Amino acid sequence: MSSLEDPMSPLKASAGAARAAAPPAPVRSGVAARTWRAVRSSRPTAIGLAIVAVHLVVALLAPLLTPYHPTTGDASHALLGPGADHWAGTDSYGRDVLTRVLYGGRYALGVSVTATVLTVALGAVLGCAAALRGGWLDDLLMRVLDAVLSIPAILVLLVIVTALGTGSSVIVLAIAVVCVPQVVRVVRGAALAVVPQDYVTAARARGESTWAILRREVLPNITDVVCVEFAMRASWVVLLISSLSFLGFGADPPTPDWGLMVSENRTAITVVPMASLAPIIALATLVVGLNLAADGLSKAWGVDRIREGS
Repeated sequence: MSSLEDPMSPLKASAGAARAAAPPAPVRSGVAARTWRAVRSSRPTAIGLAIVAVHLVVALLAPLLTPYHPTTGDASHALLGPGADHWAGTDSYGRDVLTRVLYGGRYALGVSVTATVLTVALGAVLGCAAALRGGWLDDLLMRVLDAVLSIPAILVLLVIVTALGTGSSVIVLAIAVVCVPQVVRVVRGAALAVVPQDYVTAARARGESTWAILRREVLPNITDVVCVEFAMRASWVVLLISSLSFLGFGADPPTPDWGLMVSENRTAITVVPMASLAPIIALATLVVGLNLAADGLSKAWGVDRIREGS
């Protein structure tokens, strides 16, 4: 006796053939190799990555590198110049300046990395979603982001911190509000070049969801843009957090923070200049390292940040 044929078999066969014929997403290959070649051939890139690595190591090993406590001072040793016991001197509260600088890297890197990860993650998702969906969603999102970008960043930060109070979580939220629009514009520009490709069209024809297309087809092909944006955005975030602390809206005393240290010791800069210069040098070297690393990676991966953000 002959077996009954499945009436859905022709549809299943055609769907399987479509999946087999669909071109795979051509993820950009050789990213690691190009990055390694750029680091080897470009001295600025290697220097930038080395500076960032040194800051990370020093921040992690701060308790092992100094015998002093960052928030405990001795009034009898206040405003001392550099010496054998205190290599960078002490501040007006008798706290060791070098110790506070070393521990300040922990706060700067910890809050900055958290804020940057949140910012880039939200910006990447919103930018890809806007490029994929297009239409009224894209127009509405871009107009809202343009409105946010029209307000000075420091003013938005001050308003948010004044309304919600100080604290690491509030600062991270404020940084995300300020920086997400810029990340969205850059990622959206990169995603717009990927959306018209055949593999995205095939994924849409298969009925895949927007999130699945974003995760499988779009994001893997703009990973280099997202990574460069992360490195470049991190330098801006470090500066914004230090600016907030300098203005008195960031870290609360006696937290070891570079911006707060400059604010506390600026009135005594003629007496103990290292109390202000040491955190400034630490902040400047970290920002320079991040910028050098971001520029080198963008050249290695062929990312034009001006074109991507247009």
